[in-house]
Amino acid sequence: MSEESHQPETSVRFEPEEIAPPVLAAGLAFQMVAFMVAGVVLTVVIVGRAAGQPESYIAWATFASLLIAGICTALQAKTLWRIGSGHVLLMGTSAVFIAVCVSALVSGGPALMATLIVISSVLQFALATKLSWLRNIITPAVSGTVIMLIPFTVMPIAFNLLMEVPEQHVNTSAVIIAAVTIFVSAALTLAAKGIWRLWTPLLGILIGTVTAAFLGVYDVSPILKADWIGIPDGGWEFMDLSFKPAFWALLPGFLFVTVVGMIETIGDSIAIQRVSRRAQLAPDYRVVQGAVGADGVGNLLSGIACTVPNTTYSSSVAVTELTGVASRQVGLFVGIIFVVLAFLPKFQQIVMSIPNPVAGAYLAIILALLFVVGVRIVMRDGMDFRKAIIVGLSIYIGLGFQFELIFPDLLQNELGQFLQNGMTAGGITAIGLTLLMSLFSSRKRKLETTVEVAQIDEIRAFLFKHASAWKWNEESLNKLNLAAEETVLTLIGNPEESELPEPRALQISMSRDGNEAQLEFVATVGGSNLEDQMLLLEEADITNVVDDLSLRILREMTSSIRHQQYFDTDVITLTVRAS
Repeated sequence: MSEESHQPETSVRFEPEEIAPPVLAAGLAFQMVAFMVAGVVLTVVIVGRAAGQPESYIAWATFASLLIAGICTALQAKTLWRIGSGHVLLMGTSAVFIAVCVSALVSGGPALMATLIVISSVLQFALATKLSWLRNIITPAVSGTVIMLIPFTVMPIAFNLLMEVPEQHVNTSAVIIAAVTIFVSAALTLAAKGIWRLWTPLLGILIGTVTAAFLGVYDVSPILKADWIGIPDGGWEFMDLSFKPAFWALLPGFLFVTVVGMIETIGDSIAIQRVSRRAQLAPDYRVVQGAVGADGVGNLLSGIACTVPNTTYSSSVAVTELTGVASRQVGLFVGIIFVVLAFLPKFQQIVMSIPNPVAGAYLAIILALLFVVGVRIVMRDGMDFRKAIIVGLSIYIGLGFQFELIFPDLLQNELGQFLQNGMTAGGITAIGLTLLMSLFSSRKRKLETTVEVAQIDEIRAFLFKHASAWKWNEESLNKLNLAAEETVLTLIGNPEESELPEPRALQISMSRDGNEAQLEFVATVGGSNLEDQMLLLEEADITNVVDDLSLRILREMTSSIRHQQYFDTDVITLTVRAS
């Protein structure tokens, strides 16, 4: 059984499809925007300043980011075809793109960055449609390792911002402002509880800015000069389609970061399902695909608009869990508010005028939390000797290339430009080691068949052939056969209700790990989720589940069941322990 099946019921007041009172939905939307708007704008400001871009570009990029965040947040709430999750998932600029976007802006300006983002978004659309393909490549060990390496690639940018103040203030003011922002934010985070914890980044920025104003570093004149309503003049550039060497050197990094951003979205879309329903069910990976698709739309629009790409914000999961309001109305209201803020230059200038030491301190906190996120992703799947080798060696190699400690002479040529980003070097290492580990693992035996009762004899022969070679006894073979048969019968469901003209294709793979056999059934998309049916079985005395014999047999024969449903594929993974 999956981890989700043991979660207690939540105190959800409004599920996504339910209509919340407009005043409640709008009030909660304003609160969520207040939590997250500084991060949406400040990330863009940090990228622009670190790359030495003019204020005209930063103003345009800020406007575009708010506009795109509003459009994509509304799209997440109100799905369009297969795009959108149908849940309250706030979208905003992604911190994981900071390093690669700064490199692109320095190398070729906004036009080069725009081209790289647009091409990377195409990859995201492709992976969203075939998300099931990634399950054995982008493992928790790989994704967690890449996320842990991101703070090290952005670290020089954060340190430079900490000291960027007018020359007369460098020796004293910068240190005081940065220290106050970091320590106040950390203290508030440690002391705050519940929903107040979400306010701590904003309070830290506010107190740091007040400190800067007291020391004479904060300049309010740009705020006073800014218009109340309007659109920035200039700053936008058309994509650079010359595909010069700088493009090819930076493209792998952008592709990697796009996958990392997608991994964040996958995690958030699974989490938002858990906190949005009264009954805790298995994650619906069609919702996940929709969330990734909306993320891809945001990245495509960001590339066209020459601004930093976006991702989902996990804070929206925390707010939904704390308030119990998961109504899609909230997401629609948030989208409208972001769009309105995009046309208020004076508001944007308030955030853009935040002193660099405050921005650097804020970035340092975000990077620290991002590193911990990577650690959690790695540990969530368990840690054994093989995974420890993958994570440890990948981080070691990634840091070595990032700080030019490994083959420094090699980094002077075109290959060096490709490997100089520690996240890219470490990510390639992690994927390579994962593929290598799969070669040394127990070889998978595969069977191509169809989801039909007539094929059960063929499946039995396939299982008997390989389990006998493992010296499994008769009782263990019976367990294996029963588990496989009931899984096929569950996939078949009621043939009279099926709308498919032909039986679904089915691929069964079988591998061994110690005294356990893992069976993976990959079929074209079908009916209800098997994990959900198992959850209903646990409540059979209350819900009076009918025809649950197959489910009861499965529960007795297996030690774990996981069912991932995608738009085009069902993936059921069973673990059967030998007697």
